[in-house]
Amino acid sequence: MRWIIQLGLVVMVAVGLMSCAPSKFRTYNGPEVTRIEVHKAERKMYLLHHDKVLKSYDVGLGANPEGHKQFEGDSKTPEGVYYIDRRNPNSAFHLSIGMSYPNAADRAFAQSQGKSPGGDIFIHGQAGKHTRRGRGRDWTDGCIAVTDREMEDIYAMVKVGTPIAVYP
Repeated sequence: MRWIIQLGLVVMVAVGLMSCAPSKFRTYNGPEVTRIEVHKAERKMYLLHHDKVLKSYDVGLGANPEGHKQFEGDSKTPEGVYYIDRRNPNSAFHLSIGMSYPNAADRAFAQSQGKSPGGDIFIHGQAGKHTRRGRGRDWTDGCIAVTDREMEDIYAMVKVGTPIAVYP
């Protein structure tokens, strides 16, 4: 009987500790993010409310960062105006929000070259502590990468439909 009581206490302590664990899902009650700007040459991303910068982040880009993404596998980050079109709470990269790449022009160009434009371009966190080893600052397949903690804030702040402009 005593072991049942001890087991019960252990379970209660474990449940209590789990409820204190930090969540990757944060809340945000500030001004609406009305657009995102990414400046590839500076490796900077800005979350803006109209013309006011709410947050800025250092970012990693695709492993071949110069120029506009044109084809699947080119490891380039797209340039141009897109919008956030999805959220992935179960991302292999902690959390992620998706960009609307490829648009109709991206698809048409790739098709004219007999290739696929690729897709699944996200702003995301890290893929685990060993994934980036030896890959440097720009390591993604074309996505925009921030730290996991930064991604938690971005995920809370940015809504589906938010425009994102990516500059060279």
